[in-house]
Order: sequence, then structure tokens, then C-alpha cells
Amino acid sequence: MSIRILLLEDDLLFAQSLEDFLDEEGYEVILAHNPHQALDLTYTQKFDLYLLDINLPLMSGIEFLDALRQSGDLTPAIFLTSYQDKEVMKEGFLKGCDDYLKKPVDLEELGLRITSLMKRYRGDTKQCINEICIDIEQKRVYKEGVELEVSLREFDLIALLFRNKDKVVSKEMIVNALWNSDEEGSDGAIRVYINRLKKILDAQSLKNVRGLGYIYESS
Repeated sequence: MSIRILLLEDDLLFAQSLEDFLDEEGYEVILAHNPHQALDLTYTQKFDLYLLDINLPLMSGIEFLDALRQSGDLTPAIFLTSYQDKEVMKEGFLKGCDDYLKKPVDLEELGLRITSLMKRYRGDTKQCINEICIDIEQKRVYKEGVELEVSLREFDLIALLFRNKDKVVSKEMIVNALWNSDEEGSDGAIRVYINRLKKILDAQSLKNVRGLGYIYESS
């Protein structure tokens, strides 16, 4: 299956050169020239990777990615930027980017970084943190090698915490991960699942961050 990439870049010539290169590499590329157009695309289509410029009209690439992460969208993201300021890149990583390349972009290096990132996300379906291991494909949870009984929603919440280990997971992200648009997830329902997971994952590792959400800490 072809890897689908959303490319958000307002420099038309640079965007075209990137699109041509990625197309030759076998990727399916959807191009957006502003964040609002890109947001609309994320609502209606599924992507495997986001390639994002930072300096954009209407909102920055960092603000764009932050909006996606707050909605529960954990699609891998790479920033393409001319910024040299380390604080800007630090903010980008804190908002959820996986990698970045400075402009002018070396296309061969970009290809290698995409390949590496996709291997990490599409490779081994088993992940382990502390004493807990999960199998993404089989939707199973193990503690010290012993399979635990969990519901599908409990598994989805564990998987969300795993993807965001050592980061705060907001209540909005949990609602988006556990309930569809026709259902409503309440604070009470979230607390029920969190309390159940504290017994599974270890209450010392799964913590409430007052006013923000929850964090699963790796030891």
C-alpha cells in the first residue's frame, strides 16, 4: 500500500519540486498551500505522514500540528524549516513533531528520514514500556509476559498512552480516541477507564496532571 503524505508548503516552486521527488520515490502526495486547506484535508482523508513548513500564512506549522495533536491525531510529522533558532525547534518537538530538516532541503536526506520514520511507525507491532507490552495488531496487553484481559476501549486508551509516553494526554485526546462522533465521552467515564488502567499499568506510572490530563511515565 502506498504511503500517503500531506505536504503543507506555501512556496509553490519548492512544493512542486518536493512533490515531484516524492512521487518518483513512490509516495502518494497531497499538496496544501495553507493550514486551513490542510486541516480540511485531515478531516476527510487519512495520511501516513505530514511534511510541514513552519513559516506559513494564517497559522504557523507548529500551531497547525498542535491543533492536530490536541484533537488526537498522532500521524508522524516532519518539519521543513529555514529557522535556525533552537527554541523554535524545541517548541516544535514539544508540540509533537518527530523530525525536522533545515532548508534548503537535501532531497536524498529527506527520503532517508521518511523511510526511517515509516519503519518505526509501521514496523514491529509490539511495544513495551516498563513491565507492560502491547500488540497493536492483535490488540492484546501483556504484563511480565502474562496476557491481561482488557476491553477494546481500555486497549485503545493504553495504546494512546503508549504513543504519548512521558507526555500529557489531554481529556479531548482521550475522548477522540475512545468515542466516535455519535457518542459522548464524559469526565466520569474517563475517570473510570483511568482508574482501571492504574491497576493494570501501575498507579505510580499513570498520573493525573491537574487541569491538563494524564501522563504515563516510563521508568
